[in-house]
Amino acid sequence: MQNDLFTHPPTAPLAERLRPQTLAEVLGQEHLTGEGKPLSIALASGEPHSMILWGSAGIGKTTLARIVAQGFNAQFLPLSAVFSGVKDIREAIVKAQIAWQNGQRTILFVDEVHRFNKAQQDAFLPHVESGLITFIGATTENPSFEVNSALLSRAQVYTLNPLNPQALAQLSDKVFRLPENANTSLDTEAQQLIIQHADGDARRFLNTLEQILRAAHTQHIAQITSELVAQTLGSQLRRFDKGGEQFYNQISALHKSVRGSHPNAALYWFCRMLDGGADPRYLARRIVRMAWEDIGLADPRALQIVNDAATTYERLGSPEGELALAQAVLYLASAAKSNAGYTAYNQMRQYVRAHGSEPVPVHLCNAPTKLMKELGYGRDYRYAHDEPHAYAAGETYMPDNLEEPDFYQPVPRGLEIKISEKLKWLKQLDDDVA
Repeated sequence: MQNDLFTHPPTAPLAERLRPQTLAEVLGQEHLTGEGKPLSIALASGEPHSMILWGSAGIGKTTLARIVAQGFNAQFLPLSAVFSGVKDIREAIVKAQIAWQNGQRTILFVDEVHRFNKAQQDAFLPHVESGLITFIGATTENPSFEVNSALLSRAQVYTLNPLNPQALAQLSDKVFRLPENANTSLDTEAQQLIIQHADGDARRFLNTLEQILRAAHTQHIAQITSELVAQTLGSQLRRFDKGGEQFYNQISALHKSVRGSHPNAALYWFCRMLDGGADPRYLARRIVRMAWEDIGLADPRALQIVNDAATTYERLGSPEGELALAQAVLYLASAAKSNAGYTAYNQMRQYVRAHGSEPVPVHLCNAPTKLMKELGYGRDYRYAHDEPHAYAAGETYMPDNLEEPDFYQPVPRGLEIKISEKLKWLKQLDDDVA
C-alpha cells in the first residue's frame, strides 16, 4: 500500500491559496486598486511603468506585482535582494532579452530592494531605460533613504497601508467560505482577538487563523471561540482580554503615563504589554506618535530618540531591541511637554476646511515664464535673506482675504520658551512698521 505522504500531497498554506488574482480581489489597498486609481489606470492603459511598492510586511506587495504582470501578460521574474546577487540579476536580464525577442514584456520584481547595494540597484537602470524590463521593487523601508535616487526617479512610489480591521474581517469571511471550513465558524470575539493579534498584517492573520483552524479540526470543534484562540496562541495573548478592551486600556495607560511625566509608570505599562505579547513594532509606532503629540517642539531630541529606537528594534529584533524602545519611553516621560503643535495642526485643518480654496497672493506666486512675470507673478516679493534680521517685517503670507490666525501658541516649557520669545520679537518688528 502506498504511503499517505504520496497519496495525499500537502496543500499550500492558506495565505497562498487565498492570494488575490485580480485587483478587485485585493483588500485594503483601494487607494491604489479602485476604479480610477493608479494601478487600475495603469492596467487599463496597457502600458506598464516601473514602480516601488512601499509598506509593512504581509500587506500585498508581492501579490500586486504578480497581478500587474498578469494584467500585462508579461513574464514575471521575482528576485529576493536577501538571497540574490549580480549573477542572478544577469540571468534575469538574459531571460528578459529572450522574452523580448519573442514579443513578450518582462516585469522584474525585486523583494526587499533596499537590501541591494548601490551597484546592484544601478545594474537595473540601463535596462529600465531601454524598456527591456519594467522594474517593480518592494520595500518595508522608506525609499527616499534606501533606494538610489537614479532608480527612484525612474519609478513611481506607491505606499501600501496595513489592512484595517474591516479588511481583515472580509479576509476571515473568505476563509470560512472554503469547503474544508464549511462546518466550522468563528465567533465575533475570537475574530476580533485574531485581528488585533495580526496588527494589519494579512499574512500573519491568515497564518494565525490557519493554526487555530488546524487545532479546531483536530479537536472536532465546530465553533472557534476566544478561549480556543487564547489556548492555541498561548503566551502571545495572555494579559489581554478576549475582546481587546484590555489591550487598548493598557496602551492608553502607557500614553497617559508618558504625557503625565511619570517614567516609572510608563515603563511599567510598556513592560506589561510586552509581557502580554504585544507586537513591539506596534508599540514603536505608538511611541513615535506620543513624541509628536505630547512633546513636539518643546524637546526635538525626543523625536530623534524615538525614531532611532524604532530603527534599532528593526535591526536587533526581540528581545535586544526592546531595550531601545524602553529607553525611548523613559525619555518621553521625562521630557518637557507641549501639545501646541498638535493643537495648532488640528485647528488649522478645520480653518482650511472652513475657508475653502483662496488663491495664492500674486507676490507669493512663482514666475518661471515671461508671461507669468508680465502678469505680475512674484512682483514685490521681499526676499527675507536680504532684509534686516533675515525677516521681511510687515510682509503678509496669507491669501488676500484672510488674516493670519494665531493658532500656534508655544508653551513655557523646554525649547518652546525660546520659540515663543523669537515669535514675540518678530511680531514687534511687524508692529514697528505698521
